[in-house]
Order: sequence, then C-alpha cells, then structure tokens
Amino acid sequence: MADDFRRPVETFTARTPRVVAASKLHRAAARRKAGRFLVEGFNSVDAAVRAGAVVELFATEDALDRFGELVAAASASGRPVSPIDASAAASLAETVTTTGVFATCDAAAVTAPAEAVIAAGREAGVLIVPVEANDPGNAGTIIRMADALGAGGVLFAGDSVDPLGGKAVRSSAGSLFNVPVARERDVAAVEEMLADAGFSTLATAMDGETVLGRDPLPGDPVAWLFGNEAHGLPEDVLARATARVSIPIRGGAESLNLATAAAMCMWETARGR
Repeated sequence: MADDFRRPVETFTARTPRVVAASKLHRAAARRKAGRFLVEGFNSVDAAVRAGAVVELFATEDALDRFGELVAAASASGRPVSPIDASAAASLAETVTTTGVFATCDAAAVTAPAEAVIAAGREAGVLIVPVEANDPGNAGTIIRMADALGAGGVLFAGDSVDPLGGKAVRSSAGSLFNVPVARERDVAAVEEMLADAGFSTLATAMDGETVLGRDPLPGDPVAWLFGNEAHGLPEDVLARATARVSIPIRGGAESLNLATAAAMCMWETARGR
C-alpha cells in the first residue's frame, strides 16, 4: 500500500518551498500569519487526519512503510501526501528521534472564539481556564486531561502559551483535535463572559477556604481557573472567583506541578458528577 505513495518522482528536501513553509510554523508569528500549525508523530498526525484538520502530510520513505494505513487515510481524504528526505525531516522535527511523519494543519479546525468554547463548556458542565500559563508541556497535558475527563473546552486566558506550538501539541497526545481550544488575552473579559454564562468559577489557591476532596463543590456549570506555574493566579482573579480551592498536601512538598493539580481538580469534578 505504501508503494502507491512513493510514485511522485520528486522527493522533497529541506529546500523545497512547501517544506520551507511548513518548517516556519515552528514560530508562533508564522502560525498566526498562515492560520496553520505543524504536528509531528503518529498520534498527533493520526488524530489530525481523523479530525479532518490536515492540509498536507509529509513522510519519509520509512514512515510511508511504517504508517501505510495512516498515509492511505490522509490520501483518501484528498490531502496531498508528500515524500520527504532526511534533510526535510530534520527541518520539520522538534524531537531528537523523529518518526518521520508530519502534517500541516488548519488552525481553524481546533481553535474557536472564546464565546464558542464557553458555550461548549456550559453544555458539558465543565470548562478549563488556564490563566497566564507559560509551560507548553503543561498546556498540552491539560488539554489531554480535559479530553479524558469530559470538560467542554480549554480557554487560555491572559498572556498564555500558544497551544498550537509543537511541544503543546505533542503533550496533548492527539486530544487537541478532540477538545475546542481558545485564547483570550483579556482576563477580565473572560471572567465577565463566564459570569454572563452562569458559571461558578473555582480558583486554585494555597489558602483556599474550600478543600478539594473534603468540601462540596458548586454544581454545573463550573470553570476551573489555574494560574501561572511560578506565581499562581493574580489576586484580583482570586478575589472575584466564586470559590478559592486548595489541594491538601500531606508531605513536605511546597506545591504541585500545574498539570498535576489541574488533573486532580478535574478528576474531583468528574467524580462528583
């Protein structure tokens, strides 16, 4: 089956214009300008193909052989499948050991206006709102957790990391294509939209009056607010939240990793439902 996709005479190199354009998507400014982003690896590319988000698939000769069904699915959907050599793969890869399969994807297929993501969160009963989150690995993991635990969407508020960056996409393990995602730089505007939509906002804090796992949480719909990895949530955001929620720590650790804390909070909400 993979032989059918090696028929083009030309194998793209790192200097081929389409590869050059794809490699530029490592930069956030290029992603915004093109309205596209780059994904790498079987899980992410497979999820992108199934979601109908792929613009073009790139694969080395070895990847064409290894991932024949994936390549066939992309081709069957009408998307171009472009063979690439090792130099092209190196220019597209962000991982040390690449699988050799990549895809450019339409950003509009996974992102939405903040209002639409809030509406999806209201329908599901749960929305995740990282505020000024800076770590792409945490961002992707939170998207993955939101997918696994039934949240309606993830709304990145404030000066947050780009969820379409390479590390965030890989950390989401394909869940980026299952959960609607939005970015809104105005945190106060996000809070106002949440209030207008009838959400209870749960802000994580070290000194929260509500203790996770001990005290009851408000009923649906709820929006979990998670703060910056180093500084937590701003005081004004904490002051306006419906409830400040703390996670009890039994041992000597001072705090929890953002993605770990988010997973615990989302699980508690899912368990209660």
